[in-house]
Amino acid sequence: MHPWLVPLHSAFKRNANAERAPAMQAYMKDHFPFFGIMTTERRELMKEHMEVHGAPPLEELPAITRSAFAVPQREMHQVAVDLLMKYAKKLTPDHLPLLEELITTKSWWDSVDALAVHGVGVILKKYPKEITRWNTRWVRSDDLWLNRTAIIFQLRWKEDTDRSLLFANIERHASHKDFFIRKAIGWALRSLAETDPASVKAFVRAHKLSPLSEREALRKL
Repeated sequence: MHPWLVPLHSAFKRNANAERAPAMQAYMKDHFPFFGIMTTERRELMKEHMEVHGAPPLEELPAITRSAFAVPQREMHQVAVDLLMKYAKKLTPDHLPLLEELITTKSWWDSVDALAVHGVGVILKKYPKEITRWNTRWVRSDDLWLNRTAIIFQLRWKEDTDRSLLFANIERHASHKDFFIRKAIGWALRSLAETDPASVKAFVRAHKLSPLSEREALRKL
């Protein structure tokens, strides 16, 4: 384990809640074991840890986040995600391979969505020349979590959303059978509808989407 993580991991073990952990594990469909530490408590422990040990240098992020993901408990994976979100504005396209690696490591919606929206989305908005390369790679991937990343990385871009790109990504996966892809399609369209409801309505009318995607897209319209 990376030395920076060792005291935090010890704090998590001291604050583990064996009564709460099974419910948290069940909520994540038993994909990961848990210490039983809720999000607010986890972040408070991390804050205390950083007050004592300091924030890690940017160049150590790859080693720290990979090390955190190597630990079985989900709270440690969430530490890695929180760190990347904290440093998001300092990240560059050089960090996209790392984000892709973590998106496809011990993948589930909680880590994937945070990394896609608050990591990938922040980088690509700042470095738009990188969008075509990475979006093409992800939207054509056989990995559904990378497909989901391509669909949702613009989620917080609002009026800056590249509609043509988003609609093309959705069209490519409109008939996808997986729940997480169908949900992502609806989520991305619903987010765009907050600033451009007309284009979303027109897109939904013109395309055959799954009932889930269509319902999510139009839910607030």
